[in-house]
Amino acid sequence: MKQFEYFVVLAGMRTGSNLLEEYLAAMPGITSYGELFNPHFFGKPEVTSQFGLSMAARDSDPVRVIGAMRADADGLPGFRLFYDHDQRAIDHVLADPAAAKIILTRRPLDSYVSLKIARKTGQWWLGDMTSARVAKVPFDSEEYAEFLNTLNGFQEKLRHGLQVTGQTAFHIGYDDLSDDDIIAGLGQFLGAKGPPDPSKVRAKVQNPTPVSARLTNLAVAEEALKSLDTPDLGHLPNHEPGRGPGLKFFRVCQSAPLLYMPIRGAGHDPVPDWLREVDPDGEIQGGMTQKDLRKWKRQNPGHRTFTVLRHPLDRAYDAFCRFILPMDEENYADVRSALVSRYDVPLPDDPNDPGYDLSQHRPAFLAFLKFLAGNLGGQTSVRVDNSWATQTTLLYAIGQLLVPDRIVREEDLKAVLPQIAREVGIEAQTVDATFAVPSQFALSQVYDTDIEAACEAAYHRDYVMLGFRAWRGQAA
Repeated sequence: MKQFEYFVVLAGMRTGSNLLEEYLAAMPGITSYGELFNPHFFGKPEVTSQFGLSMAARDSDPVRVIGAMRADADGLPGFRLFYDHDQRAIDHVLADPAAAKIILTRRPLDSYVSLKIARKTGQWWLGDMTSARVAKVPFDSEEYAEFLNTLNGFQEKLRHGLQVTGQTAFHIGYDDLSDDDIIAGLGQFLGAKGPPDPSKVRAKVQNPTPVSARLTNLAVAEEALKSLDTPDLGHLPNHEPGRGPGLKFFRVCQSAPLLYMPIRGAGHDPVPDWLREVDPDGEIQGGMTQKDLRKWKRQNPGHRTFTVLRHPLDRAYDAFCRFILPMDEENYADVRSALVSRYDVPLPDDPNDPGYDLSQHRPAFLAFLKFLAGNLGGQTSVRVDNSWATQTTLLYAIGQLLVPDRIVREEDLKAVLPQIAREVGIEAQTVDATFAVPSQFALSQVYDTDIEAACEAAYHRDYVMLGFRAWRGQAA
């Protein structure tokens, strides 16, 4: 009796999944179909259909694709599934005992740096060192913290899914891919009919040098990693919630009992600068661990904690103007491409073109809002980014760690923040800056009833749960 009907490699970008897939495909009786649920292609780059199904059919019913794959293949079929692929497919395979789960991990720092290099060089696979493209990249501490949060959330989802269904998985690390005995054990786990054919395994390591040799700002990276307090960067803890409260982004005053817990978004947050002005020493701290947070609370009796809510339309417009409209946001290039090619968002080829005017800008933003309704409703395979996630979800994640004393509305910032400072005995100035992302068109120029209706449709949960009304602009 066959133990499994198909397999799935659960991993992320730059974890060695290409090499692992080549090992699997080289085993007799096993067929691998690549990244079946990659938002931008169907299994392999530039492939837009498989098993007689289009990408639109795939996105409409991902479970149907898995059934078609199983019906089409001889032997044991399978595919790779990443944390930013279709969440419906992830949920299905986790619950399906017929799916052999292979969980592939790599040291997060290595994956992060490798991903930045691949995006810079355009090289995602290497068959021989003679064609290798070499580059150095900068380390960004907040970007890396976000990367860790994403990995931790995915690992927690896998752990929980396996536990509640009483299943087990085959765990394999990046370094294990060079161990023939472990690869043989994987074959036994899947029921392969023999070892892999070495002639079919062509992928090579792309970045064999130490991470330190691949960074342009090594000192910054070393300092950031200390503040992140990750003694074992190869370990992915599984006890944090899926989205995570964003603890690493919390900010506390060095010498004042004030703690700010931001709801992450695309806006340029003015609150950390205000905290720096309020603090007697002019310093703030971030990158906290739960141990740091508990210590700070003990050392600051009478402390005040707060977060800030923004109108959903302000958040969505900032995300659009900062990450979607520009051409130079590499982390959102794939999303931008999908919006244009598959979701009919009329983004300009060059938003800085003098010919790009309000008559083009408004329908582009409106189409983006309509995309968000499906994206936030679980109807697309494009990731739900923190920049436009619902504040209800993000606030809930914060509350699982620490419930804030005050939830301040953006329009009340100037009045309320000085009040919070006075509660801890400090006289403070008001906030002068705003969250708003600079744009050639103000939101007030773009706003109309269609924009409002589309925003309410996308963020209905926030409107109901958090009491938002129609957008009226921010108080002066």
